[in-house]
Amino acid sequence: MVAMSGQVWVSLISLGGVALGGVLSFLVQFATQRSAERTEQRRQQTELSEARRAERLALLERFVEVGAEAERAAFSRPHEWDDTSAWFLTTQDAMNRLWVAERLIRIQFPLPVHDAARKYFLDLNRTVWDGLPDGESVRDYLEDNRLAFLDAARAVMG
Repeated sequence: MVAMSGQVWVSLISLGGVALGGVLSFLVQFATQRSAERTEQRRQQTELSEARRAERLALLERFVEVGAEAERAAFSRPHEWDDTSAWFLTTQDAMNRLWVAERLIRIQFPLPVHDAARKYFLDLNRTVWDGLPDGESVRDYLEDNRLAFLDAARAVMG
């Protein structure tokens, strides 16, 4: 009976070792799988962040480019024009594209960036269509809000 009792203990210890080994193996596999999932999530987040940053940069480039086009229209604004003149047609197209770009900035950026873009757009729109008083420079009139927009965008883009 003592010998059998020893065999039972050896069997129980062996069985316990197998069970412990199985549990440890499961825990290692579980931890490895969780680590791989977290790594994949971080990779996907990084890819998404990079794609959003690229979209934002493209939108900023579009807004600045069309804004520059509209500023050139303000500089070349004739004293007299009507809705059939070449200046009006070209300028109206640029201002429409600038309006769309400004709305997209509202969608893609935090409100402080949009607010700065909106102020610049409104000043530019007023300058293009209404002109400025004699002696006032288009560049000087637009400078503060243009720079405020660019600074707000830079702060967000990091």
